[in-house]
Amino acid sequence: MDVAESPDLQAQLAAAVHALNHASHPSARLAANQWLLGLQRSPHAWALAVSLLASADHPSPSADLLFFAAQMLRRKIQSPDYSLPDNAAQLLDALLVAARRFCLAPPRLLTQICLALAALALRAEGGVDGLFARMPHLPDPALLELLTVLPEEVAQDESGDTGVDSATRCRFARELLMHAPAVLEFLLAQSEKPAAADGVPLHERNHRILRCLLSWVRAGCFSGAPASALAAHPLLTFAFNSLQAFFSFEVAIEVMTELVSQYQELPQAFLSKMPYIREVLLLPALANRSEKIIAGLTSLMCEVGQAAPGLVAEGSNEALSLSDALLRCVAFSSEDWEIAESTLQFWCSLAHCILGIDEQTSKRNATQELFLPVFSSLLDALLFRAQIIDIDEHCTGRVSSIPDGLVQFRLNLEELLVDICLLLGAPAYINKLLSSGWGLASQSIPWKEVEVRMYALSMVADTILQDGSPFDFSVVMHFVNILSSRTPAELNGCQFLVYKSFGDVIGSYSKWLSSSKSNIKPLLLFCASGISKSISSNSCSVALRKLCEDASSFIHEPPILDILFWISEGMGEGNLRIEDEEEIISAITHALCSILDKELRKTSLARLLCSSYSAVEKIIDIDRDELLRQNSSAYAQALNIAVRGLHRMGALFSHLAMSITSGLIDDDTISVLFGIFWPLLEKLTQSSHMENTSLSTAACRSLSSAIHSCGQHFQILLPKILECLSMNFLLYQRHDCFLRTAANMIEEFGHKEEYSVVCVRTIETFSSAASLSNLNSSYTCDQEPDLIEAYANFTSAFIRCCPKEAIVASRSLLELSFQKAAICSTAMHQGAALVAISYMSCFFDASLTDVLESPECPSDESRGAVLVQILARCGEGLMFNVFYALLGVSALSRVHKSATMLQKLAALCSLCERTMWKGILCWDSLCGWLQTT
Repeated sequence: MDVAESPDLQAQLAAAVHALNHASHPSARLAANQWLLGLQRSPHAWALAVSLLASADHPSPSADLLFFAAQMLRRKIQSPDYSLPDNAAQLLDALLVAARRFCLAPPRLLTQICLALAALALRAEGGVDGLFARMPHLPDPALLELLTVLPEEVAQDESGDTGVDSATRCRFARELLMHAPAVLEFLLAQSEKPAAADGVPLHERNHRILRCLLSWVRAGCFSGAPASALAAHPLLTFAFNSLQAFFSFEVAIEVMTELVSQYQELPQAFLSKMPYIREVLLLPALANRSEKIIAGLTSLMCEVGQAAPGLVAEGSNEALSLSDALLRCVAFSSEDWEIAESTLQFWCSLAHCILGIDEQTSKRNATQELFLPVFSSLLDALLFRAQIIDIDEHCTGRVSSIPDGLVQFRLNLEELLVDICLLLGAPAYINKLLSSGWGLASQSIPWKEVEVRMYALSMVADTILQDGSPFDFSVVMHFVNILSSRTPAELNGCQFLVYKSFGDVIGSYSKWLSSSKSNIKPLLLFCASGISKSISSNSCSVALRKLCEDASSFIHEPPILDILFWISEGMGEGNLRIEDEEEIISAITHALCSILDKELRKTSLARLLCSSYSAVEKIIDIDRDELLRQNSSAYAQALNIAVRGLHRMGALFSHLAMSITSGLIDDDTISVLFGIFWPLLEKLTQSSHMENTSLSTAACRSLSSAIHSCGQHFQILLPKILECLSMNFLLYQRHDCFLRTAANMIEEFGHKEEYSVVCVRTIETFSSAASLSNLNSSYTCDQEPDLIEAYANFTSAFIRCCPKEAIVASRSLLELSFQKAAICSTAMHQGAALVAISYMSCFFDASLTDVLESPECPSDESRGAVLVQILARCGEGLMFNVFYALLGVSALSRVHKSATMLQKLAALCSLCERTMWKGILCWDSLCGWLQTT
């Protein structure tokens, strides 16, 4: 007896399959799985699986066991790890016997057998012809399933199956298509069979026929067929008629969609069927709210329209019927937005087609006039579907209250709304949005309609502004006045979405809106109201900035200034995002800088700065009140408010720097602001609160911004500031902000010779910190990427900006920094490694500059001599670390920077070779380092 036919082995297999599918304990399932995997790899698996499928024993093996046997055969045939048995023809016959035997078995078993047959036909010599020669002996259900899975083998390149090359698959596809006429004839015969001819229910058989037809359509079975013959093909009629059967509807849609996408001649034929589809299929489905039917028909109609938008644009009755049907699909109200969203590409294609017609021709005018009602109705439908239903109802006020599907739908609408605006014309588009006859009483206003229309208005702002047509903003201002008069307590959360959309409109059309002086106050009051909620704060803060930029000529009036100060002073509660607060302060600073009266401008800017002053002052006062510090919640709140105040101060000085450059701000104003800012910051930097990372970062950032705008006033404070920064760094060595701010100070003032001693003392203090001393391995570098970046930026600024006396005095510290940079270049952290390489490149740049400027070798007291000597001593270590980095993890990301750095090193060595610098560095130096490495 063959081992594979051994009852013991079959019994073991049956037990393992049962355990895999039904055992309650995971360990039993795991053990069964391991045993089955081992069996599948064994040479007995072929015969064992075949014997089980061909067995005539009673009772027959269990369904699970038979399924496993068929699946095991399929996997062994498909796997590149196993070669086909010598008797492949016998295996083919055995599988065909199994297909005949189990033609009415559970579908998954028959499918596995047919998949094994298809895989074998692909791999065996003459497999396709051999299989088709044997097919007449199969029962119809088995033959249908086999013909369904066969073409699917053509498209298996992306399945991870590496056992078959593309050339073999192409040959397989060609051989299959040679049998396509016979297959189509068989499918047609099946479609004409009476109801119970083979024991399969009619609806099930029709479903199988369509599945099979879909596979062959995808394989290209109609390639080369004349357009007229294809449109009139009985199988196409069969598929179309199947749309009326719920059981086969989806696959019928797939068949026709695939045909339309493949064959350019078919849209005309399908377009002629649109009145029938609309009247007989779509309208009843809409009435019954059958979403499956509506979604399928929408997909088919969109495919027809997208395949031939020019045909639709001709405006025939059928084309208008298609347009009307899709309009109804867009307007269909469902829980999600997939149906409406699936039509967007069709409408864009049609709009582009119409807009693409030469606008000087009568054809363009006629087509546009014909479709104006269609796109006007489309706009109504889109606005209806884009509404946020909860605006007039209770909701939490969080952005998450807007469904994700609606958010995505709105994002995808922008292109189509622009197209509709272009087709209707900007005046008609605006009129349609703003002439809805809303009541004037705020209680009766349907806010969800207003909100969606403002959204649609903001989406096309660029198009409308470019058109330049007159725009009556009275309706917008009417709502702005209503909204600006409301207090936050009067609004539920979702009504702030109305503020968001109006904020977008105001920001988009600020130049036009602010052209009327009477609009400025209500617009600013509106922004003040909208800023107070997170949902609308960003759009309203952006709107405020644009208003301040565009309405600068009106800002100086006291009522307007009062509103701006009211907004700035209301930010102390800390309810907004820091980014929005900075946007608001930048906007107000811009407005105040444009005030022509110097005294008013100075006092206004000082008042704006003082609005953030108290927030920082409170945290300093806590040092004098231990009880407050012991209250953790009050202290955390005070810290948060202080951090925000510092960010606002930084935003003010950042914007001020631009105004100083343009000559809008005089020195007297800067002196006043400096006198307010520095004493406060000095107290803060000397307090224990600097231990808090967020606070110290915000303080350093605001200091850097102030330095850029008030540079000359800070110059005399350079020693004090650098000492403060370096001492704070020694206390809080994970706070890289102190290094970054010191680098800014060095860049601003380091070139002045009188500060050489201060700069040297600063780099000495920084270098003595344990956190920097410990950067002596790639592992420690990976732990502190931000610290490495800040240290590299500081030392780069030191080399670039400090006078030669400071460089000479710090030679040992610079050499140490170069060695650390070489080590850091090997770090796995990509950012840390790249910034270290950049620092070393800076070293080479400075050295090359000095050698080019002084070909004669200077004294040891020059910057160039110090840097080149450091390179000469560190070259070997540099080469070792760079090559190590290029052989390590993430090497690809640092190849470019490393190559650039090595090119600079080679250029420096070559240059020194030809000058008096040869005694320090030469070409032999580089060659020696390379040989050693």
